[in-house]
Amino acid sequence: RAYRRPITSEDLIQPLRFYRQECAKKGFEAGIEAALSAILISPQFLLRIEKEPHDVLPDTPYKVSDLELATRLSFFLWSSIPDETLLDLASHGALSKGDELTRQTKSMLRDPRAKSLVTNFADQWLYLRNLDSLTPDARLFPDFDENLRKALRKETEMLFEHILKEDRSVLELLQCNYTFLNERLARHYSIPGIHGSHFRKVALKPEMHRGGVLRHGSILAVTSYATRTSPVIRGHWILGNLLGSPPPPPPPNIPALEETSVDASLSVRERFAEHRANTACARCHDVLDPVGFVLENFDAVGRWRDMENGRPVDASGGFSDGSQFEGVEALEEAILRRPKLFLQTLSEKLLTYALGRGIETYDAPAVRRIIRHAEEDDFRMSSIILGVVRSQPFQMRKTLP
Repeated sequence: RAYRRPITSEDLIQPLRFYRQECAKKGFEAGIEAALSAILISPQFLLRIEKEPHDVLPDTPYKVSDLELATRLSFFLWSSIPDETLLDLASHGALSKGDELTRQTKSMLRDPRAKSLVTNFADQWLYLRNLDSLTPDARLFPDFDENLRKALRKETEMLFEHILKEDRSVLELLQCNYTFLNERLARHYSIPGIHGSHFRKVALKPEMHRGGVLRHGSILAVTSYATRTSPVIRGHWILGNLLGSPPPPPPPNIPALEETSVDASLSVRERFAEHRANTACARCHDVLDPVGFVLENFDAVGRWRDMENGRPVDASGGFSDGSQFEGVEALEEAILRRPKLFLQTLSEKLLTYALGRGIETYDAPAVRRIIRHAEEDDFRMSSIILGVVRSQPFQMRKTLP
């Protein structure tokens, strides 16, 4: 299992040498430890090696072997090596036959090890790992503590895990009438009636202002600064992570908002209006800011607010195509009116994660097929994952030129 393939006599030479040397010096247990160490430092264990077939011409696409496919599948879904069932099927060339790959993928998604898609993929995609270094200003947010930090992350992870395990529509990531809370997080959100440290699924009312990830304190906090919200970071996060259209990087030598002479007593919207007076800034800010402004009802730690610096919050904004809306619900509806953009972005993120490389132009047909398959199955999470597993980029590679 360590090498993820049948073992040859050559594979045993080094571990046996280590075993005999240490066994002779210190006994049986030391020998076993040395042999295991030899296996764990072997390139066959540390690296995912895919050997090119001898009978394929240079610069030619070919299907990976069943054993290599099993490894790709297990690291994609479990972030670990294949189990005995998967290895046995692959060793006999049965994994890629008929519907076996689909059956194994669905079975693996039901396995507890599939939670690695939450802790690895979702945490990276949604920036949840940035919560570890989050340090809101203690003078402005004295109630922010380690328990809240963990609870914020847990809420978003549990939503993704619920959609994964229950095979719900991925569009529920954007808009749903439930979330997962414990007492600490419910108090932060001003939601009454939740007691105890354990998390549970909670039905939501509109006046609670919670639901999909755009309302999660985790997302709202990691897209803010220590002292204030950031429409720029929030807008960039939405455009890049949900809609797959991040703007170009800013020009060099442009000062941050705090480094300018903008009056700090102004609202964030008013301060950014002055910042955009710099024509070098305006090109990107005219795209980013209106998207981020829509979330201004949420402060830098994700709490709902109606006022900022004594003024009513202005949460109006829009997309660069001219569409206008106000508030998080209208933003959700605007994204859901164009679900293919979100589906394409999620498909590309999952394919990138599965392949360990970025998406190229030649991957576009595969992404379109994943989206079509998902549309036919009510946008269920499994349909996107199966689309990735069945795709040519996942099952094929190209020989070197």
